[in-house]
Amino acid sequence: MVSSAYAQYYLRGEIKDENNMPLSNVRMLLHSSGYIYYSGSEGAFGIPIPKSVDSLTITADGFQPYQSRLDASTYQYITLKKMNYKQASSVPRNRLMSFTKNLKPDDWHGWTVAAETYSSLIENDFIPTSRFPETGFTININKASYSNVRRFLNMGAIVPPDAVRIEELLNNFNFGYSAPAADSSFSFNSYLSECPWNADDRLLFLNICARKADVEKIPPSNLVFLIDVSGSMDLPNRLPLLKSAFRLLVNNLREVDTVSIVVYGGTVGVWLTPTSGSEKKKILKSIEELEPGGPTPGEAGIRTAYRVAKSQFIQGGNNRVILATDGDFNVGQTSDDDLEKLITMHKQWGIYLTCLGVGMGNYKDSKLEVLAKKGNGNFAYLDDEKEAEKVLMNEFAETIYAVADDAHVEIHFNDDIVRSYRLIGFDNKLSALYDSTSEILGGEVGSGHSLVALFEITPTTQGIDDYHPGKKGFARTVLHYKLPNDSVARRSYYDCPFQITPFNDLPACYRFATATAIFGSLLKKSRFMARVNWDDALELANQSYDPNDLAQKDFLLLVEKAKKIYGKEKKRKKAN
Repeated sequence: MVSSAYAQYYLRGEIKDENNMPLSNVRMLLHSSGYIYYSGSEGAFGIPIPKSVDSLTITADGFQPYQSRLDASTYQYITLKKMNYKQASSVPRNRLMSFTKNLKPDDWHGWTVAAETYSSLIENDFIPTSRFPETGFTININKASYSNVRRFLNMGAIVPPDAVRIEELLNNFNFGYSAPAADSSFSFNSYLSECPWNADDRLLFLNICARKADVEKIPPSNLVFLIDVSGSMDLPNRLPLLKSAFRLLVNNLREVDTVSIVVYGGTVGVWLTPTSGSEKKKILKSIEELEPGGPTPGEAGIRTAYRVAKSQFIQGGNNRVILATDGDFNVGQTSDDDLEKLITMHKQWGIYLTCLGVGMGNYKDSKLEVLAKKGNGNFAYLDDEKEAEKVLMNEFAETIYAVADDAHVEIHFNDDIVRSYRLIGFDNKLSALYDSTSEILGGEVGSGHSLVALFEITPTTQGIDDYHPGKKGFARTVLHYKLPNDSVARRSYYDCPFQITPFNDLPACYRFATATAIFGSLLKKSRFMARVNWDDALELANQSYDPNDLAQKDFLLLVEKAKKIYGKEKKRKKAN
């Protein structure tokens, strides 16, 4: 919550539903300032306002929006009315990857490669701490951007800047995992160090690790493989690759798990009726017999898959649709907005969605990203069999089993020592930034996931190095989440210790994370990385990589390829 230093009045009240039950975590937009507030656990709120009368827009999932001018001299009793089912599924709501909105960009242009589409992202800027001491970002396990970037570089091609999501590049590596305490779902760690590309700034590394699910206690799974078998999938890196991927996944199934297969292409229907995970030969035979052909009626396929998943719903279990496609929907509802509404409606049933993207040329990154985020799930891009093995074998539990839902982080900086800060990655869509009803997007966190978030920090005049502990803390972190199949909102708290570690003394994984962030920023042609180049990224990666980690060794090759490709581009521009 952000409060105004100039507030002279205090708007108080409480929010309830039509049954007089208090509503917590209701979002309130104060029109005079544009600040966002939330109701407390009993539905109560208190908002500082600069004048005696102000107006609010109040929104909550499943309820009709409420907008009114309110007088600070009167205690407010506000009742929200429930939407009917059709209304709830038809209300579009943009979701932000990070809380703090940037200034509107002066100039923006879209980026399209052949028929491929990407979301239009605006890079996070520096935020003045005195005005906005608190910011936040979503947590998820998505890694699609990394393998998609690799695909472009392996083709010798320039990467579309909007295809580069730095948080997903970082998610590709399991940095510094530390198991949470027995009574906790998450563990925390942080380091404050020098910034390699700006000697005047500092870097804050925030590491959050989710607990690993106990294999013996993992609930049974109800999985529906939703496989695109349309004509566009008739290439070696599409349907054949997906067949290979699903064969790997089947090897992890247990007797208590149930698998169904729904296909869409020339026809839409149930290819394999619900089958026990113990009948692996039957499942594998069904996968092997898949053949491509016909249009791409993705909407009909999604509806059928969710109906099958609902018919086999396991209370307290892992109910999940796994959509595998190149994303080229061309029959039925095909726009991002239409598909978003469709998925939003079905996720209310408590069914997760995992999206596996394949192919090139007409691969629709933006569609699969929207579907996964709106479907309370995750998103991966399979560029080869090695990536399929990584996602569906080596990281099976992280991909398939959620240990937390609706997870997002808030961090509050001390403005005595932090003049401004910039969250690296977690960039927002242009359309969401312009939409005043946008709100933070909570993510699904898989078993054993380790996230590293980086902040570039500009100290105040007195400087971070001159700060003496004993005043208020440096930064406080609050992680908001829910347990799977549980509606109770939970929080975990962590105070980032004030201790500066020289960059070369950081654990190797954090230095490697820095190299990854530089790599992504150079691909995006970030204006914040004017003082570093590909040689810097390569040198830092070589100094810090783990030779026993195949993913990190793969990264070194990618940086070398990028250096050659972007070096040629630079020469061409000079020649022109």
